[in-house]
Amino acid sequence: MAVPAYLDAATSAPLHPVAREALLASLADGWADPARLYAAGRRAQQLSDAAHAAFSEALGVRADEVSLWPSGTAAAQAAVLGGLAGRARRGDTLVHSAIEHSAVLHAAARGKAREVPVDRLGRLDLGAWEEAVGKDRVALASLISASHEVGTVQPVEQAAAYCAEAGVPLFVDAAQSVGHVPLPAGWSLLSASAHKWGGPPGVGVLVVRKGVRWISPYPKDDLYRPGVPGALDLPAIVAAAASLRAVLGEAKAEAGRQSALVDRIRERVAATVPDVEVVGDPVGRLPHLVTFSCLYVDGEALLHALDRHGFAVSSGSSCTASTLRPSHVLEAMGVLTHGNVRVSLHRGTTDDDVDRFLAVLPGLVAGIRKEAGM
Repeated sequence: MAVPAYLDAATSAPLHPVAREALLASLADGWADPARLYAAGRRAQQLSDAAHAAFSEALGVRADEVSLWPSGTAAAQAAVLGGLAGRARRGDTLVHSAIEHSAVLHAAARGKAREVPVDRLGRLDLGAWEEAVGKDRVALASLISASHEVGTVQPVEQAAAYCAEAGVPLFVDAAQSVGHVPLPAGWSLLSASAHKWGGPPGVGVLVVRKGVRWISPYPKDDLYRPGVPGALDLPAIVAAAASLRAVLGEAKAEAGRQSALVDRIRERVAATVPDVEVVGDPVGRLPHLVTFSCLYVDGEALLHALDRHGFAVSSGSSCTASTLRPSHVLEAMGVLTHGNVRVSLHRGTTDDDVDRFLAVLPGLVAGIRKEAGM
């Protein structure tokens, strides 16, 4: 029997070997409270400082601009809520794209928001963006760096230029981009999630650039901390920082390899599966992610069929699949919202994994359509 193929790295990438090594090594020294003055606390503080330095170097920012959170979701929501709170005297409105992660949309729902559409490839309407950020009472803008569902890379630098003209800080959710493509310029706040690049889960990164007014949306505890109150998982943080450095060292080679595999998937699915729509920008995209939608096919049924054949993929919205509602991203793009499959690759994905997936897929789709009487 063939080895199962995990093809859902956009949800959570397998733990990078460097992360595993760093996690095990830091468990011995990273268990104490870094705020304490005894030897174990000092050693933990040294590990914390080294992790912050590694994050700052990897992201090209100052160490004191980096704060760590219990997840990428927490970091993204803190960026939005803290950014709005810090700019309350200037405005009360968040401008965001129609394809932001649900974590950002839920934070946006706390107050006033203005949504900017995307085109059929999932790319931001820059004209509408310029108009939206230029209006009165805009406190903050939010633009995902690349779609977490279809992989389309967003024109962040152009959007940031319009924000700069209007004097509006830009928050970028870079969870799917970090470790895969270079970061764009021009943003004021940025979030990322360690388990998306091969670090351990439970580590979110928030960067707030100097000069940006940001107020934590959480009450303080008895010690001042620039991030979330309470203790964080220091061994996981150390592992996340070490793995990010390793992933960035491999990124260029892996992007080329994975992009070629994604091209193969895009071409073969379109050629071998009738009534299929491969969505997202075929060129301006993340190297490791592809989504396609099959007409007359239930996405959950296809996911289970693929799972029985040893393939782990996503179906439906990556952030709202459990709600059974159509993907808000695909709806915003105006493409088929049902029968969709997201395939996302990682450093362990092989040519054979992809070829086996492509060999099995057409028959499974045909079988589901036959059962449905199509």
